[in-house]
Amino acid sequence: MKVSSHTVARMVGAWQEGPGPAHRRLSDRLRLLVLDGRLSLGAALPSERDLAAALSTSRTTVGAAYRTLTEHGYLATRERARATVRLPDSASPVRRMTADPETIDLSFATPPAPAEILHPAFATALEQLPRHFQRHGSDSYGVDELREAVAGWFDRRGLPTTPDRILITNGAQHALALLARTLLSPRDKVLIEHPTYLHAIRAFTTERARLLPVAMTASGWDVTQLRAVGREAHLAYLIPDFHNPTGLCMPASVRRTVGLRCPTVIDETMTDLALDAEAPEPFALHMPTAISIGSVSKSIWGGLRIGWIRAEPSLLERVVQARPATDLGTPVVEQLATAVLLNEGRTRWATVLQQLRTQRDALRQALSEHLPDVRTERSAGGLTLWATFPEPIASRLAAIAPDHGVTVAAGPRFGIGGAFERNIRIPYTLPPSQLTQAVRRLAQAEQALAQGATGTHTPAPIA
Repeated sequence: MKVSSHTVARMVGAWQEGPGPAHRRLSDRLRLLVLDGRLSLGAALPSERDLAAALSTSRTTVGAAYRTLTEHGYLATRERARATVRLPDSASPVRRMTADPETIDLSFATPPAPAEILHPAFATALEQLPRHFQRHGSDSYGVDELREAVAGWFDRRGLPTTPDRILITNGAQHALALLARTLLSPRDKVLIEHPTYLHAIRAFTTERARLLPVAMTASGWDVTQLRAVGREAHLAYLIPDFHNPTGLCMPASVRRTVGLRCPTVIDETMTDLALDAEAPEPFALHMPTAISIGSVSKSIWGGLRIGWIRAEPSLLERVVQARPATDLGTPVVEQLATAVLLNEGRTRWATVLQQLRTQRDALRQALSEHLPDVRTERSAGGLTLWATFPEPIASRLAAIAPDHGVTVAAGPRFGIGGAFERNIRIPYTLPPSQLTQAVRRLAQAEQALAQGATGTHTPAPIA
């Protein structure tokens, strides 16, 4: 696969910023794109001349960056051919991320399992399971019990819903991938918030869509810009409820006025995690054509991979037609257990919400003590803080942080064009003592980075 010079230029973003010679800054940025998976293995990079023109720099700078990457095993070259992306062999100093029990993982924004409610729910599910034994167990729409429970969840939030408008999926990410496959053709335009959820970006680029980013402001959403971009988009994807990664929540006044003309997917995976306010009202109350997706992986447990789509039955039928290309249905026991949890109102469990409040405040306190120059806003809900550093060091910090016993998700993974190098996403899903220790280690990594240290770790997965 050939990668154009303009695509690479967008991906490296503001590569000129930072210390050291220009060719070193460029090679470091390209190396991080390879390690992060944004430049795929085997991809053919543009020629030195073309990339230099796209970056408005000298061919000498690009040539030196390419040679550095080749020497360290990140590019393969041959005469009269484009350089192709590779990874160093096992003899190289690159270290892959492994499950080190001493490392504190801040890359996953998922809560630990609440055993006290999960175990009884699965016990009930097993009691109900025999009545499904006479069926084939591969229902593309989901079992009736869960479709009714999800419809009831919407009803309780003030949005009347019938079970025929619900399709069960293997999590919200799976729901989004199914919708992208159903609704998009190559080169269709998709409106996204910027930043946005990493795996949404991947779902759309997998379908070869073109992304139209609309910047999030300090206070949230720019309605004028959303409407303007929405006029040329084929699809929009929004996270109005405790936005991932920023934690912002779209005010009711904005929900009432957005009114996008293109099909709009609303991600509600964080809806039940309101910490300092009432749960937000469904976006579809003001935009009846909105397609809502949700799951219990954030509000209950990441290991419970159950999600759903709320949409018109005609659209759900199209999704079901596309579904067999990847899977034939969702596990029955997990569906029955999720139905129990939804019917009992366990997705808004007071004990968990109070725990998250305590952990959020402990994280903000630790940041103020150990990284006082880092700015965060106090999120009203969700699972993460969006931390802003005074300098564009996020990718380099993520690469070196494992050397100090902590993994983090760098800001550019939540955007396009190399944006958000001043940001990292920090979840508050760990106990306060671990969060405090993690911030201490992150401060040590930042200090080491300022002293010239470099990291060669493959970035951790993100959830």
